[in-house]
Amino acid sequence: MYRNYKTPITRVFPDVSIPEPRVSKFVVFLIRVLGRLYLLFFYGIARIVFRDGKLLFEAFKRALAGDSRCIIAFRHPNGGEPQLLTWTFLFKLRGLAARAGVRFSRNPHAVFVYGYEVTRWGGGIARYVMPNLGAMPIHHSKMDRQGMGRIFKAIVNGPFPLALAPEGQVSYSTDTVPRLEPGVIRIGFSAAERLAGINPNCPVEILPLSVYFRFGPWGKLSLEVLLRKLEKYSGLRGRGRRKLPLLERIRQCREHILEVNERRYQLESDTSLPFEERLDKVITAALETAERMMGLKSEGEHFSRMYRIRQYCWDKIFLPEQESLDGMSPIERNAKDLEAGEAWYIGRHQEIVDFCWYFRMPLPTNETAFHNTIEYVQNLWDFASRTMGGQYADRISIFPRRVIIQPSPVINLSERLPSYKEDKSAAINTAMSDLEKAFLDCINDANKKEGDYASSRQSVPTG
Repeated sequence: MYRNYKTPITRVFPDVSIPEPRVSKFVVFLIRVLGRLYLLFFYGIARIVFRDGKLLFEAFKRALAGDSRCIIAFRHPNGGEPQLLTWTFLFKLRGLAARAGVRFSRNPHAVFVYGYEVTRWGGGIARYVMPNLGAMPIHHSKMDRQGMGRIFKAIVNGPFPLALAPEGQVSYSTDTVPRLEPGVIRIGFSAAERLAGINPNCPVEILPLSVYFRFGPWGKLSLEVLLRKLEKYSGLRGRGRRKLPLLERIRQCREHILEVNERRYQLESDTSLPFEERLDKVITAALETAERMMGLKSEGEHFSRMYRIRQYCWDKIFLPEQESLDGMSPIERNAKDLEAGEAWYIGRHQEIVDFCWYFRMPLPTNETAFHNTIEYVQNLWDFASRTMGGQYADRISIFPRRVIIQPSPVINLSERLPSYKEDKSAAINTAMSDLEKAFLDCINDANKKEGDYASSRQSVPTG
């Protein structure tokens, strides 16, 4: 039976108040008790392992001793990486490092950078826990001097590493690097300049950190269950469907979801065109529809336009702090509620744009690795969910058998300061290329070791 998939926002809320970041011993205790249980929602009972962990241990050792300042640039393909890494750094890293012969001068921790919108959609738990673990909010789409000031202070003063995702948000892809934002490199070079005048013997290091997943027999069963759910929502039923090849079933679901979006935006369904080209037209139409509803011109770079829409919507649903609901007449309050409802609907177009940019990828083939096929079907459900008005919180993830954390050698930005002062743009581009190469090398290494990983002596089990 049909049911409405999403209940829209129907009223405006006061702005979310976030306290100044600090590390609360009580919250750290709570995370120790409840953190692994919380991670069940992202990874089930997956075994968490390190590969080449000594690179991470040594980087933490230098940072905690004040011999360096560390920025952890972590991959963000799944959504649960900050929670996973926070728990691992707090409660597993010291013991694992000791087994590898590395001793820390203090208890390890890392402070994470996150977008302001996270505490708006994340609810009361996120608003309480994140600032009390030292996490620092930042705006994507407008100047945030206070937020940037916190970040530079955390890097320059230390001692804990600063962690942020150079992809800017969830990227939905483990084995590719769709895009990297230059912010992490720019922040690192600026911090290295400041630190050079204070403590020239303390370099700023970027530590690339990859997180990827491997699946076992449970993944095969979960894949079939999720695909049947997709077929049900796509109106593709019948006992004979299970006899179709897996890839054909996936293709038919994808085609149906794409056609629904094309009809929604009054686009012609030209099946002679590649899927990626047709999806690009949907993305463009969704962007322009949202901007038209906002009364804005369709101009600028893709992601800046998307971030601007996201900020607009959140600022209508949660009033900026300079505005107050107190003292409003009933007419004014109801008008604000209507604006919030309109912003929610505008946000549905933005969710399509947000996800679909990353989903421009070919169908799996018979040669596609199993973990990539699972990832594709997860993303296909996300495609369906966003089409129905959903968002990241409605994503369905298949639990992996292993979650692998793998660092790469650090990128020392302080050593590159002379070239940065000579040509900032060239130095940033070079560092960005090196960071991307580190991630890609890690991906290639992981795929080569897929068969013999379990017996590798370099892996360190943690869970």
